Amino acid sequence: MASFLLDSALMFGTQTLFFGFGWLFFMRKLFKFYEIRNMFVQVLFSVTFALSCTMFELIIFEILGIMDSNSRYFHWQLNLYLILVTLIVVIPLYISSQIARVLPCVRRKMSIWVSVAIWLVFIYFFWKLGDPFPILNRKHGIFSIEQPISRVGVIGVTIIGILSGFGAVNAPYTYMAYFIRNIDDSEISNSERRLLQTMDMIISKKKRIALAKKENSLRYQDDSMSQSSGGKRMMKMWNIFSGISSSSSENISALQTEVASLEELSRQMFVDYVDLRETKDRVVYSKTLKGRYYDIVGHFFSIYCVYKIIMCTINIIFDRVGKVDPVTRGLSILVNWLGFKVDVLFWSQHVSFILVGIIVITSIRGLLITLTKFFYAIASSKSSNAIVLCLAEVMGMYFVSSVLLMRMNVPEEYRTIITRVLGQLDFSFYHRWFDVIFLVSALTSIVFLYIAHQQSSSKRTG
Repeated sequence: MASFLLDSALMFGTQTLFFGFGWLFFMRKLFKFYEIRNMFVQVLFSVTFALSCTMFELIIFEILGIMDSNSRYFHWQLNLYLILVTLIVVIPLYISSQIARVLPCVRRKMSIWVSVAIWLVFIYFFWKLGDPFPILNRKHGIFSIEQPISRVGVIGVTIIGILSGFGAVNAPYTYMAYFIRNIDDSEISNSERRLLQTMDMIISKKKRIALAKKENSLRYQDDSMSQSSGGKRMMKMWNIFSGISSSSSENISALQTEVASLEELSRQMFVDYVDLRETKDRVVYSKTLKGRYYDIVGHFFSIYCVYKIIMCTINIIFDRVGKVDPVTRGLSILVNWLGFKVDVLFWSQHVSFILVGIIVITSIRGLLITLTKFFYAIASSKSSNAIVLCLAEVMGMYFVSSVLLMRMNVPEEYRTIITRVLGQLDFSFYHRWFDVIFLVSALTSIVFLYIAHQQSSSKRTG
């Protein structure tokens, strides 16, 4: 009993640290430019982050043998049930309530029932998601742990495959100096001059609009003062039929249309100017020592991208799924092929710990960076709460599926508890599904980046 209490204190202590880190990231980094006063949204995001990190922590504890095995199994189940309830019930139900509140045809008394109805629609489609995929045996009941895990796994693995495929292609495209087009200073100065000329035209036309409005206002005041009430009405009708005021309003309307067109043009020109400046900065940065280091990293990622695409294609064609983890495979090559005398049991534990640690750190860092970029791209002061909840949902499914896929990266003796907790799933399906999504995402990203690069080059030459 004392050992269980100590293990629980350790788990809840680390979860508190994860919660604090998620809260700091939430407040200081991700949403510092947006005012989000909803305390429940902030807590929900941080709780989801803490529960997600705890699953990775339990894998590391399993490898290092920290905590009693029964305590680890209990906290595995507790953490998994909590994150499933959060992802399937709490977050979707709160998002449904937010949607019901903004619907103009829904009264406040009916918003609760509308929220429940929207949530039931989500549950229906979430449940039907498992029908097309061979993820479960029929012997599993409706309320078994395999039912929600299998469906969360499909969504999460799809997200991981899309992000991994795009990242594998975008990383070399971003880091390698080969893809950075050279920018002349004259090109930047010409773009700046055209932008300033357009802004001057906008200011000039807005001054003309303001003067025309002021002239019409003064003319109306003079007519009002010089005419009696009856004559005033007759003068207005005469001006309307004679076209005096209509010509002025038509002139103002034409100027306003021109200003709107010029403002749209200026926004596009400003984006092009900023892109030129950033490209010029990238060219200068690529010639520094750190820039050359990133260029080497970009070449490495390009080799990895080609290798990963080839391996995924082979796995899909031959329906192949690796059954031996990379650590055991590497150690067996050292022992059987190269003749090294290696303590396989000792080194498999330590190398697995290092490998899992690297995967955990890169996964958390990569997802947080992606969430930050995505939030800045689409967030506004009115939609911030809903977007934060959606990001928390994506984050939770991403990390649950990462644990599901990570099972193949640890030796056989460390997979047992993961298999016990996650249930009797078809783990091979998720690896095949990841290969398919990764291949589609990588090839699509190559096409889109190629088109964007060609358009950028043609815009420069044109």
